[in-house]
Amino acid sequence: MTTIADSLADTLARQIASGAYKAGDKLPSLRELALLHGYAKNTVVAAFELLVSRGLVEPRRGSGYFVLAQSTPKPPEEDAGSLGRAMDIVWLMREQLKTQPDAVAVGDGFPPVEWLADVRLDKYHPKVVRTGLGALFRYGSRFGYAPLRDHLVRKLADFGIGAEPRQIVLTHGANEAMDIVIRYFVPPGGKVLVDDPGYYPLFGKLKLAGVQMLAVPRLADGPDLDVLERLLIAERPRLFFTQSLAHNPTGSDISPAKAFRVLQLAQKYDLMIVENDPLADFKPTALPRLSALDQLERTIYIGSFSKSFSAALRVGFIACGADLASDLADLKALIHVSSSEYSERTVDVILSEGHYQRHLNRLQNRLGAATRKALQLFDSVDAEVFARTPQSLYVWAALPGVADSLVLAKELLPRKIVMAPGRIFSVDSTQVSRWSRFNVGAMADPRFAKALRTALKGLIPVR
Repeated sequence: MTTIADSLADTLARQIASGAYKAGDKLPSLRELALLHGYAKNTVVAAFELLVSRGLVEPRRGSGYFVLAQSTPKPPEEDAGSLGRAMDIVWLMREQLKTQPDAVAVGDGFPPVEWLADVRLDKYHPKVVRTGLGALFRYGSRFGYAPLRDHLVRKLADFGIGAEPRQIVLTHGANEAMDIVIRYFVPPGGKVLVDDPGYYPLFGKLKLAGVQMLAVPRLADGPDLDVLERLLIAERPRLFFTQSLAHNPTGSDISPAKAFRVLQLAQKYDLMIVENDPLADFKPTALPRLSALDQLERTIYIGSFSKSFSAALRVGFIACGADLASDLADLKALIHVSSSEYSERTVDVILSEGHYQRHLNRLQNRLGAATRKALQLFDSVDAEVFARTPQSLYVWAALPGVADSLVLAKELLPRKIVMAPGRIFSVDSTQVSRWSRFNVGAMADPRFAKALRTALKGLIPVR
């Protein structure tokens, strides 16, 4: 019969095996475990002795019980087997969320950490607390922290977008903003337009919601207008999710003429445009945005601070018409109650300091220099570049002799080069693509240029 001591010993052994307690860690004291579980101390002592007999822990006089190093094989990683199967949306998202100091994440979606380090988030906590300690222990407004929304009114005005605080809803990052919009507008089985290639996490969200995606080919100067109009006539979709500037993954910017024509089509066919602009801080404010031309009549503008401050803050926002903003704030309250006011206050403090503009200037200068070097590297190997812009975190390129970028990406993984093959960004991810998304910041690592040239010389087979 299994005793209480046996059960407690088994529980602690599982925690040690799973890594919850690592070699050298001290186990909770006899008193702590006895109080936590309501056990007699003798029961806890018996459990510890069982662990000692199994070689899992050792007693240290006057100090307690400590976990011993184990000679058991290393458990498989969560993504074991990923090399043997096609890369997909979830695979790439897992890669984006990993921290691998020795890997060259040339397919990464974020700027290099060193570009953001001068924000110095650690110094802002005392200032955030002084903005209202009592409020930090309660849920915030359904719209989000009011002073930050005031700041965003001024920020949007710099882009030429006129808005009032009641037209802005703060969210837990841009991805939650898209979730809220999808939930509000699109029923299961509904149809929406998306850029193709486009933002792969959006594709995952739409698939999860049971939404049918209609692909609008992305050209170097914006969406393919002929295909866009044909789909509007034939399918009558309600929404078009697009990125006007710093398009992910192609790095392209919409032209003023094409932006004007897209809005004409939206008016003619009763279309709402969801304009995602996560890299706004990396681009000049004067570039054409659909929401600036339209003034939030048929556009919903989504922004974020993940790329320019920190993804860990998870602060994004939706700007739209006032009535729609109120509805979206209600939906947000139903789903999440509120967004993180602590994070929102942190962003507000950062925006309030003069350091913010200097930080953005440095970001844009770094991005411009990195873009030039990336284009020089691609030109040196005769790669085809989809769009050439002065400042772009992403370059969409096809390498000579590479018919399927997925094959190359899988070949480079053992060399610690993590790429983002083109088919991941396609509405139909089964289609072979010779294109890949490259992060210009990560391309600066000399290991990438070496691996690229080696691959193109045929030392890595590219089928």
